[in-house]
Amino acid sequence: MIQRIQSIYLFLASVISGGLIFVFNLWENLKNKVFAFDLLSAESLSLKIIPILFLVSATLSLIAIFLFKNRKLQFVIGRLAILVNLILLGLSVYVSLTLPGGINISENGIGMFIPILAILLLVLANKAIKKDEDLVKSVDRLR
Repeated sequence: MIQRIQSIYLFLASVISGGLIFVFNLWENLKNKVFAFDLLSAESLSLKIIPILFLVSATLSLIAIFLFKNRKLQFVIGRLAILVNLILLGLSVYVSLTLPGGINISENGIGMFIPILAILLLVLANKAIKKDEDLVKSVDRLR
């Protein structure tokens, strides 16, 4: 049953996490040049992890769509995707606060709103999954 509302929420979260990272310049400075950090710095490591975490979040959301027969596992994967987005949000805030030249919310901070929107959609999907699970449990009690 892919046509449920949680599938729509999960698909939108997947599109937002996986698609919008290519639209917004999340890890570039104001002169549109990628920062050249040394390989061992925390900024370089977090700049390499951020796109990977966006794609992991998108993949988890996409996988959760097709787990409609196992609602408990779908719920757990939704929570895992929320956790990945929370880590991503923390990394985005950290990177924006440690960028040289200060923080410019209009240029560098737009990427911080993508995980927030994905978290919102994943929470709505998990609420709908929980609602379906409760409905199935109530019908099983009547049998």
